Amino acid sequence: MRVMTRLLCLGASVLLAAAGQAVPADARELPDVYVVSRDPDIRPEGIAVERDGTMYVTSKGTGRLFTGRIGDAELRPFAAEGIADRPSALGVHTDARHRVFSVGGSSLTVHDRAGRLVARRKAQDGPLGAANLNDLVITKDAVYVTDWANPVIHRAVLRAGHLGPLRPWVDIRRAAPGFPAQYWLLNGITADRAGRTLLVASNGTEAVWRVDADTKAVEEVQLGGASFGADGMLLHGRHLYAVLNYGAPAGVYIAQLSEDLRTGRVEYQVTGDRFDLPTTLARHGCRLYVVNSQLDQPLGHPPYTVSALSDPTCR
Repeated sequence: MRVMTRLLCLGASVLLAAAGQAVPADARELPDVYVVSRDPDIRPEGIAVERDGTMYVTSKGTGRLFTGRIGDAELRPFAAEGIADRPSALGVHTDARHRVFSVGGSSLTVHDRAGRLVARRKAQDGPLGAANLNDLVITKDAVYVTDWANPVIHRAVLRAGHLGPLRPWVDIRRAAPGFPAQYWLLNGITADRAGRTLLVASNGTEAVWRVDADTKAVEEVQLGGASFGADGMLLHGRHLYAVLNYGAPAGVYIAQLSEDLRTGRVEYQVTGDRFDLPTTLARHGCRLYVVNSQLDQPLGHPPYTVSALSDPTCR
């Protein structure tokens, strides 16, 4: 497979300056910056925002979770059971039952809103060794999880709210058998509303891969030849929101995809000094919430924050 060159420019994209963005009326009273924690070594990584405005942020540095509301500028520790032995926490999402799903190390954990441990599932070792779970997406019948250390997507079946075992589901090397296994570096994952199509970011190939949930067929999403080594991603309608933090100015890149999610082009990029090595994002209303991880610095400099900005796709 041809590994695409890093993204240096995006002819089809529009660089949006902060001062030039329109602010929706319902966002004017909300903070622009949220403090996740003032403690050292937190290094936030993942984020989820529920429909009611409840926010959850994970800590890569400690494995802890933090929570708050979009109307409040300060988050607080989320008293989650059963994670004391977890060295890190990366991806986080919530479901319709307000349960909090998060991954770290080789474990997927599920908590209720009170922090009670509902389920814990351990991923099997992959072809390169122990799993290092990175991100997840929840569909109506399954949870899919990416593995940074192995070219594998894991899957746990959901039936009537019950979470089944976490098992290897797709070895993504089938899409490019000649590409070295250790460099796939699977990262963000998202899905269409029906849960039939998954989009998976691969830092190593600097591409986004489309996976058919029924057939397990894997193909590269064609984005006009642009390198697109995303970290976190989310799909809203046909807009793919992605955070890039290397090989291009760090920030949020938004692509308009075709109806079958096979092709697309980048329409917006939002960059600037508001970000401090962003890792992923969540969307609520017409606002985007972007995690500032500081993972590129040997020692972090609290406070650790989340930046909020207007979604340029909103009309």
